Amino acid sequence: MVFGGIPQEGDEETPVFVISVAAQLAGMHAQTLRTYDRQGLVSPGRTPGGGRRYSMRDIALLREVQRLSQEDGVNLAGIKRIIELENQVDALRARISELTEELTAAYVAAEQATAAAHASYRRDLVPLNQQTALVVWRPKRR
Repeated sequence: MVFGGIPQEGDEETPVFVISVAAQLAGMHAQTLRTYDRQGLVSPGRTPGGGRRYSMRDIALLREVQRLSQEDGVNLAGIKRIIELENQVDALRARISELTEELTAAYVAAEQATAAAHASYRRDLVPLNQQTALVVWRPKRR
C-alpha cells in the first residue's frame, strides 16, 4: 500500500514512482536514470505504455550506484559487475536457505522413520532353532 507517495514497509518491490520522482528521491537527474536503465544497472518496471516505474528497491540501488561512482570512484562497468555479483550472492544465499530447509526436513523424516521402525519391533523372545554340529578337519597325509 502507498502512503503519502511512498510504499509502506514490505512493499519495496512495487514499482510506483515515475522517473522524475525517482530521480528526485535518488538525488539524480532523470537523464542519468535513463542512462543507467540503458546500461542495465537499474531496470525499473514498465507501464503498458512503456513508461518507467521505479520501486523503493530501485531507488536504493540508484543511491548505491551513485555512492560507488562518486565516493569509491568505480566506473559504470565495475558497478554493473558489482551489482551482478551481489545479485548472485543473494541468489546463492536463498538457495542455501532452501537446501538447509530441505535437509532439515529430510533429517526429521529419517528420524521419524527410524522411530517408527524401532516401535514396530516385537519385544518378546523369539524361539531360535539351535542345532549343533561338530566338524573335524583332518588333513590328508602324503
